[in-house]
Amino acid sequence: MKLQQEVEETHTRYAQDYVNHLLETVVHRNPYETEFHQAVKEVFYSLIPVLAKNPKYIEYAILDRLVEPDRLITFRVPWTDDNGKVRVNRGFRVQFSNAIGPYKGGLRFHPSVNASIIKFLGFEQIFKNSLTGQPIGGGKGGSDFDPKGKSELEIMRFCQSFMTELSKHIGQDTDVPAGDIGVGAREIGYMFGQYKKLIGAYEAGVLTGKGIGYGGSLGRKEATGYGAVYFVEQMLNEKDLSFNGSTVVVSGSGNVSIYAMEKAMQLGARVVACSDSSGYIYHKDGINLDTIKRLKEVENRRCRDYVLEHPDAVYTEGCSGIWTIPCDIALPCATQNEINHLSAELLVRNGVKAIGEGANMPSTLEAIDIFLQHNVLFAPAKAANAGGVSVSALEMAQNSARLSWTMDEVDAKLQIIMKNIYRESMKASEEYGVPGNLVIGANIAGFVKVADAMLAQGV
Repeated sequence: MKLQQEVEETHTRYAQDYVNHLLETVVHRNPYETEFHQAVKEVFYSLIPVLAKNPKYIEYAILDRLVEPDRLITFRVPWTDDNGKVRVNRGFRVQFSNAIGPYKGGLRFHPSVNASIIKFLGFEQIFKNSLTGQPIGGGKGGSDFDPKGKSELEIMRFCQSFMTELSKHIGQDTDVPAGDIGVGAREIGYMFGQYKKLIGAYEAGVLTGKGIGYGGSLGRKEATGYGAVYFVEQMLNEKDLSFNGSTVVVSGSGNVSIYAMEKAMQLGARVVACSDSSGYIYHKDGINLDTIKRLKEVENRRCRDYVLEHPDAVYTEGCSGIWTIPCDIALPCATQNEINHLSAELLVRNGVKAIGEGANMPSTLEAIDIFLQHNVLFAPAKAANAGGVSVSALEMAQNSARLSWTMDEVDAKLQIIMKNIYRESMKASEEYGVPGNLVIGANIAGFVKVADAMLAQGV
């Protein structure tokens, strides 16, 4: 028994040394890419138990290979504004891993987009896509173009120019982009039209998030928000808790946020706050979702306008203050690193019971540590946020079969996928000695499938 313990300790030290050395290499080779460093660090430290137990993953340099994308493509995107002035933006596509299927990941149009953002998102996507159980690899893309304040024609011209270059690197069996922040059905439609024109064929499976009338899937718009709530529901049920009667705060007011609010309300929750990039609204009696949907999905207005119709609600400038509102369940659905250690401490002090990450990496590493230290139920983005890409994979399946499923069929499949992700993450956490830690469990469950496929396929 003592000899076995010494061997295990030796393997653990070896795994720790390997991870520490590789992290130093990542930081050295990718200077100033702080978001990418953060994503890699969180995954690497989670994987120490599985690396110690399976030294073959170190021997065959699985992490060394995964952390270096197959390719990172950057390109110029020239377009003409409504005044005839030529503008130039930068486009990106990172293809990280296709060990279990074609590269798959969304396109983000936002001024903050750079190589670090795209690489962190693409790296996360490897494990998130693996967790879905669908045959899809990890990729991501986008541009520093900002759709806000642009006319329809300007957005169309930009999307067409962007796709003119991107089309050289994607395909339904190669790389399948989708939407993300700043890229919805409108932008996907313009890009799909340009791709179709460029290749001279109707390749429906090359993009997901398409309109229902030309190959899109029912339930795709709702999928990320619904999926996050389905995952958190599983987590709550384990502790005899539920959304029913709970007070919920949801950051953001895009697709993910709106449909997380909708599903939480359907399950009996009282959602009291949501936000946009300008500020947040607090409505103690419960947000009127119909108003939010109309303001955001139809009229393209700001959250501040909500109080014009609901004077008993309060609007506050600035986003971070939303986490000062006491709640039972917090669903960060806006953007990366929106919950820092100060916000996490406030949430804990105000009695939060569960966190469900609807956005990509919305909590800093320090914030996650605080939640886990205080036994707050924590659903990490890699797992909770996987509903969107899951239904994107279902859209690909429908395109391949040239058929479409009903909303009920898609939703039923989504619920099964999210339950399976929860079970697999819990199983991995128990197997590797950290029962209930879904951060480590999700990382390990996602990693093992990809790593084993890489071993099977050779170096």
